[in-house]
Amino acid sequence: MKGDSWHVSKREPVIDPALEKPLLNLHRALDVNSFWKAVQQVLSVAVPSRVIGLTFRRNPALPIITRWTRPIPGDFFAADPLKSYLVGTARKKCMRLNNLFRNRNSFARSVLYRRHIAPQKCAHGFCLFFWKRQRLICGIVIMRTAQQGDFLPADLQVLRGLYPQFMTALCRIESLERERSVRIDFETSLSRLPLPTIILQWNLKPIYQNRAAREFCALWEKGPDEARLTKAASPIPCAILDQ
Repeated sequence: MKGDSWHVSKREPVIDPALEKPLLNLHRALDVNSFWKAVQQVLSVAVPSRVIGLTFRRNPALPIITRWTRPIPGDFFAADPLKSYLVGTARKKCMRLNNLFRNRNSFARSVLYRRHIAPQKCAHGFCLFFWKRQRLICGIVIMRTAQQGDFLPADLQVLRGLYPQFMTALCRIESLERERSVRIDFETSLSRLPLPTIILQWNLKPIYQNRAAREFCALWEKGPDEARLTKAASPIPCAILDQ
């Protein structure tokens, strides 16, 4: 406020309107495939690029998942010095690929550049790394041609602003996968029970019935003679739901 008048400053929107729909799709992602599709949508709007890549490994016991928008040799993340960096103690979230080298010349002479970057007609690369308990769970790579130029400060600001959006989506996917895993284990245990067992949501919609429960519902609806001859796929008796 200046004097007796209010001074209202115009501020740039926190999120570019063009990114709103891609970000909504990102936060709707239910698995790695839908996450990868949303990442491409977000980055295609956010920054110029020629190649986008993804590596994902939520659990050390599971295989590594890699995705690329163009054909790339499968050992990209196993090429030194990137491989050494990922298993080392450094835990940067955002980094230019050429920062792994002493200078631009050593970058251009590296196996990483000659085998993976130059064949795509690219000259610049940038990585977003997502860590959990000192372990890489996801990496996103963006490559550009020499004509597109190196990543400018404005590009880095956009990518750093998108980092928490990607991380939130990854955490959500992890939570969903953990819930699915727990549910599968729980259902496996219930399937062995000889007693009819039914799990309902708050609105009485069944989410699981073991075999004994399906046979019980069929017996209730059809009687013993017909139930033996038909598939056990009867609805839960209203009398039970009413209770």
